[in-house]
Amino acid sequence: MAQPDCYQWQDGNLVLFCHIQPKASANEFAGRHGERIKIRIMAAATDGKANAGLIAFVAAAFGVSKQRVTLSAGSQSRQKTLKVERPLTIPEALANIVVA
Repeated sequence: MAQPDCYQWQDGNLVLFCHIQPKASANEFAGRHGERIKIRIMAAATDGKANAGLIAFVAAAFGVSKQRVTLSAGSQSRQKTLKVERPLTIPEALANIVVA
């Protein structure tokens, strides 16, 4: 079975293709947005606050330290690519999307 277009596994690391909604009422995974995983982040998109909030949220959700989450594309865009190094868990909200 082919992988969905919203993520890729690469040598045990998970690459997520995301659409970010800053200034949301909660930090949460919000399903799909086209070919991307939609993530709502409470932080505003100023001075890198939304990116920092996104990394902290994703790290906690996947059970890894913030140093193991890398923003590899889209630092100034809502369309972002994140790499999670060897995630320890898959969040329940993504279990039906992101499976090994």
